[in-house]
Amino acid sequence: MSRNKFNDLNCSLSDSLNLIGEWWTILILRESFFGTRRFEDFQQQLGIARNILTARLSTLCESGILERVPVKQGAKRHEYQLTTMGRDLLTIVIALTQWGDRWLRKDQGVPVTFIERNNGEEIPKVCVRAKDGRELKTRDIAMLPGSGASEDTRNRLKQIAEKWEKRMQQESNS
Repeated sequence: MSRNKFNDLNCSLSDSLNLIGEWWTILILRESFFGTRRFEDFQQQLGIARNILTARLSTLCESGILERVPVKQGAKRHEYQLTTMGRDLLTIVIALTQWGDRWLRKDQGVPVTFIERNNGEEIPKVCVRAKDGRELKTRDIAMLPGSGASEDTRNRLKQIAEKWEKRMQQESNS
């Protein structure tokens, strides 16, 4: 069964989900951050079928998230390494893990704690911050059309802003 792609949504989130939204893919990324590099190790750690692993690794390499490099110069065996594009997904992997720890693992406890290597301290929860470092909440953030916004996206964001303004006026009047 194949899933439809989100090609017509004019949305960076849907573009990202087209690439990394499949659950084996995000687990392969997790393993990459854990230091897994070789095909056999991915397969052993994840219990994933060879054909699925081959397809997912191929997609991640074609997209520039992983690169396939020889184990050593001239070797026939290869390993998979995160590229800069791939390493930029660390925040997402940690944020999803922390969300799961908070909401899905309350009774069992957290399976993995992320610490800073230099001092051994647990890293803080991932959150959206203002330029001055303040943690921002949903109500603190607005969305404006970007340079790649379609006319539909521009109209939708305008409607969202108008609804928000109306709600804020109603709250201030009550």
